[in-house]
Amino acid sequence: MTILRDTLAVCRMIKIEHSVFALPFAFTGAFLAQGAGPDWTMPSWRVLVPLTIAMVAVRSFAMAFNRLADLDIDSLNPRTKGRPLVTGELSVAFTKRFIFACALVFTTACAAMNSTCFLLSPVALFWSGFYSHTKRFTPLCHFALGSVLGLAPVAGWLAVSPSSLGYPAVLLFFAVSLWVAGFDILYACQDAEFDRSQGLFSLPAHLGVPRALFTAAATHASAAVLFPMAGASAGLGLLFLAVALVIGGVLVWEHKLIKPDDLSRINVAFFTLNGVIAVCVFLGAWADLSLGSPWLFSR
Repeated sequence: MTILRDTLAVCRMIKIEHSVFALPFAFTGAFLAQGAGPDWTMPSWRVLVPLTIAMVAVRSFAMAFNRLADLDIDSLNPRTKGRPLVTGELSVAFTKRFIFACALVFTTACAAMNSTCFLLSPVALFWSGFYSHTKRFTPLCHFALGSVLGLAPVAGWLAVSPSSLGYPAVLLFFAVSLWVAGFDILYACQDAEFDRSQGLFSLPAHLGVPRALFTAAATHASAAVLFPMAGASAGLGLLFLAVALVIGGVLVWEHKLIKPDDLSRINVAFFTLNGVIAVCVFLGAWADLSLGSPWLFSR
């Protein structure tokens, strides 16, 4: 029972269900690296399996590092006082060992993919941990977090094509970075007053909730433009374009759910709708690559 209880506590600490945000984009990058066309084939399972392990490991590393770095803040915030590290369900010593284990698994999985991924793994680990400190000195912290998840399609691409990074992966990096930054700004609106009282630099604390919501909307509008641009750059067709338009509609709906004086539906926007977006991007790209739908203009 102790092992089960600790496992459940770890899953709550790292929010394992949120892997749905990053993993589909890593797969999208890997699938696009194969090149669109009638001869397109899925990447080998020898790539996809270590890529999956690496993505889950690095995300777990980042979340555990974040919980450890924010322990002093979380213990004061009424919204986060129930987190396992704050309540003592998990100890600081255990969390440090968990972080080390995740880093080791991630590095090993990267080595199993190729030497490029292995050599870049320390950079990914550093940046995945560093973002946790950015809200202590800059309101751009949301974009730092976004860039961490933005590396997912880049990682997927390099897992398949380690010698060159294509434009689709670069465009997806910016699209995902802005998409994540936008919904992280929305999520931070819940803690605007608390962050301000603690001298933290979240955008809602720095600009106020109404201006932060406007910034999130502008950020998401930019992401909505970049997703179809990435598809066009990769040679995807009308099927992916249709999915990208649906994603734009979902983002509009997301912002209609949240008002400066009513943040009660933040979790619906943050968890449900954004999980849908991540999965839709991957499935749209996969379907388009498999079926070879035509683009608006001749290629």
